[in-house]
Amino acid sequence: MMVGLTLSWGLNYVAAKVSYAGYDPVFVSIARSILGGLCVFGWCRLRGIKLFEADGTLIVGAAVGVLFGVEFLFLYVGLEYTTVARNTLLVNTMPFWVLIGGHFLLGERINARKLGGLVLAFCGLLAVFSDGIIAGKDATLTGDLLSLGSGILWALTSIVIKRSKLVATSAEKLLLYQLAGAAVVGALVMPFAGPPIREIAALPTLALMFQSFYIVAFTYVLWFWLLTRYPAAGLSSFAFLSPVFGVLCGAVLLGEPLTVRIFVALALIAAGLIIVNRPARRQPTV
Repeated sequence: MMVGLTLSWGLNYVAAKVSYAGYDPVFVSIARSILGGLCVFGWCRLRGIKLFEADGTLIVGAAVGVLFGVEFLFLYVGLEYTTVARNTLLVNTMPFWVLIGGHFLLGERINARKLGGLVLAFCGLLAVFSDGIIAGKDATLTGDLLSLGSGILWALTSIVIKRSKLVATSAEKLLLYQLAGAAVVGALVMPFAGPPIREIAALPTLALMFQSFYIVAFTYVLWFWLLTRYPAAGLSSFAFLSPVFGVLCGAVLLGEPLTVRIFVALALIAAGLIIVNRPARRQPTV
């Protein structure tokens, strides 16, 4: 499931970039949150999932919503001001922040095996993006800092969920908290952004619909469901596949060059994931 999710999120980077031809990034963040949220809300009503019962999650849910909203605002605006390669690399430093935060706050201890696996996977990312990092023609410091901030906020959001009562709530309710936060944060920032609609065109609109109805309404529910049932660091390590899939989708859909570096990176990342997620050996009993 995590491989399928990371493939979808890799497609999301391409879809976001395409949607900017017709819409401002802040508007994209608001629109996808509202449209996706309506789908999730309708699904909850259909299945009878209770959303408004008092379960003590309102305050922490609002806090997570704000974190999520700022995270995706940073990601979307950062993606416009820097290259896709640098954006995805910096956003996907998230597993390192989760690993560190999980060690101190979640009791998910760092050991040499996990650290080695994550370092190996990160080397794979460097193999993919080394050309973009060195050249950096279209990158700016602002975009890079926003992208890095998005990765840190992504990790912080995951840790807060694991440390709070939200870990016991439904994935749908958890997602709606965050989508509401993203819509509110976006609406507050929108007056300071550019024109929300740049050009009415079919392809940017389809890209926006893809983000709203598939990425938000389906893949995020599945992600938060997994997050409540498995260790955060183990799940987050799969995020290394997301930028690699993004590059592959960019090559197929946008005609971006596909080089040997990508295949080398995939081998490194796969090895890192195997090391990180390999079950610990059980000591034999006497």
